[in-house]
Amino acid sequence: MPMYMDIHEIPGVTREDLAKAHAADVKVQGQFGVEYHKYWLNESTGKVYCLCSAPNADAAMQVHREAHGAMAQRLIEVTPDIAEAFMGEAETNAAGAALLPGPRNEGDPGIRSVLFTDIVGSTDMTQKLGDEQAMQLVHLHDRIVREAIAAHGGREVKHTGDGIMAAFISAAAAIRCGTQVQKALQAHAASNAGHPLQVRVGVAAGEPVEHHNDLFGSTVQLSARLCAHAEPTQIVVSNVVAELCLGKGVSFTDLGALDLKGFAQPVRAHAVNW
Repeated sequence: MPMYMDIHEIPGVTREDLAKAHAADVKVQGQFGVEYHKYWLNESTGKVYCLCSAPNADAAMQVHREAHGAMAQRLIEVTPDIAEAFMGEAETNAAGAALLPGPRNEGDPGIRSVLFTDIVGSTDMTQKLGDEQAMQLVHLHDRIVREAIAAHGGREVKHTGDGIMAAFISAAAAIRCGTQVQKALQAHAASNAGHPLQVRVGVAAGEPVEHHNDLFGSTVQLSARLCAHAEPTQIVVSNVVAELCLGKGVSFTDLGALDLKGFAQPVRAHAVNW
């Protein structure tokens, strides 16, 4: 059965309010063949995320309409892999709330957009240009990417040898970072036709696991796979990222469902029209 994530914006909502609403959902969901599994609340921003299995999107929405009338602003179809990446493998309390371990800073939504860059043909580049010139291009990549990360409020997580991994609180900021990188490299290629430098970019959003300033989990794996799938100069993002950027002035081309290594089901993805 398809899985859906809905997103509510309810300023001032409390945990108690949501516990009552979830209980009301559970009471009527059987009428529509729907099962609401768990929800997540960011009290400081008033955002609520609910995860459910439903025969279709209309049935998922009908449960909220019948139970309490609090309708979601957005509804996203997700695969089980992406649902866990987005919500995290959190325990759920008796009220249906996802329990997220550890304290969080106020205003932090708990979700990260993870970005990977990958230098196209880095091995061939080294063979063609030699170590010294190839390293100069790697340093150019590093400078451009780090400037873009800093400009858009991201955090460099690590250097991967032929790319950089970064994390952003805002999905739109991650896309703007990737766009700045591609435009800077496009400008460099225009004036350095003999030594063009191209990169792939992948972005996925979810709740990765943080350990010793590094990030792990399905979100990271999905971002890396999307980056590997991207064509040179392309920015490929997960469906969740595209949905989170609604109304943010970002244009996408739907790439459909992609078969990605390590993911049991096809993953819907989009290319940024930068």
